[in-house]
Amino acid sequence: MLDSRPIRDGEAIKRRRECLSCGRRFTTFEEIEELKLMVVKNDGRREPFDRNKVLRGMQVACEKRPISMDALEEITNEIEQALINRGEREVRSSDIGEMVMERLKQLDQVAYVRFASVYRQFEDATQFRELVNMLTRQRRQTQK
Repeated sequence: MLDSRPIRDGEAIKRRRECLSCGRRFTTFEEIEELKLMVVKNDGRREPFDRNKVLRGMQVACEKRPISMDALEEITNEIEQALINRGEREVRSSDIGEMVMERLKQLDQVAYVRFASVYRQFEDATQFRELVNMLTRQRRQTQK
């Protein structure tokens, strides 16, 4: 091999090589093959995974909360990487929603309740109360 260098912001590698038999030189390009994730919606429809949808959903839940955009980007990266690490081509939208809720629960309980109310489609105040009571019980248990 004569030369090797990254191209396209590290997304590919260009290699300049020489055939040991005939001495001719040639160039090869190596690219990262990304796994294209498909999201299976509750009604059975499939659509490509869109990390921006995950991020936007968290942004709405975190509106007017003291949470940095960097923190939301990091959570989005973690979720996307966890999905890729599964090695599956399809993921249920409910799995993504649960992953978001788990991380928001650790980050900010108000944002968690906001996201959960939309995600779980709360229909009345009783469901809010149950969720808040559950959070209160968990907080008390961790304080003991």
